[in-house]
Amino acid sequence: MTDFISGILYAFAALFVILDPILSVPIFAGMTKGQSSKEIHKQAFIAVAVAGVLMYIFLIFNTAIFSILGLTLSTFQIAGGILLFLLGMEMALGIDLCKSKDHTPTAAGVVIGTPILCGPGAITTVMLLSNDYGILIPFIAITLSLAATWIILYFSSAIQNILGTVITDIMGRVLGMLVAGIAVKIIFSGIIGTLGLPIHI
Repeated sequence: MTDFISGILYAFAALFVILDPILSVPIFAGMTKGQSSKEIHKQAFIAVAVAGVLMYIFLIFNTAIFSILGLTLSTFQIAGGILLFLLGMEMALGIDLCKSKDHTPTAAGVVIGTPILCGPGAITTVMLLSNDYGILIPFIAITLSLAATWIILYFSSAIQNILGTVITDIMGRVLGMLVAGIAVKIIFSGIIGTLGLPIHI
């Protein structure tokens, strides 16, 4: 039971860091500026729904995707870890490698849902977690992280006003460093698996 709970906590933490809803707050608030509270709440739901559908699809069908593409988990860990590391660098340093800043306000929910929330990093993390923990633990972790993300987006205007741009930027950079740390662990696990060493990371 302890391993089950610790697995959920780790998976939730990893997914929450990758989704990085705090970093999405100023973007979402800017894209929905001038809209009614009802419309903002609707866009928050759409964003979480879009991200959730994609994450659940890759959670359930990741093995089939591997088979079709002829990939092994170890090679995917290395490639995915490198991608996560780049995303972490983007978040920590404030550079723009993977995310487009040219958004249409009327599509706020979809754009926030993907690629800002559920981008390559989140998909990679879901697939790797499913290999380590099976379906149930990542499923629960995804649900919890999406619920937390929805709450944050739902109250995005209030959060933006309370924290201010400077604080949200600092928090985004700290989360970026955590993403980079998770990426290094994933890359190392992939290298160990490729070499066939009996070491579990």
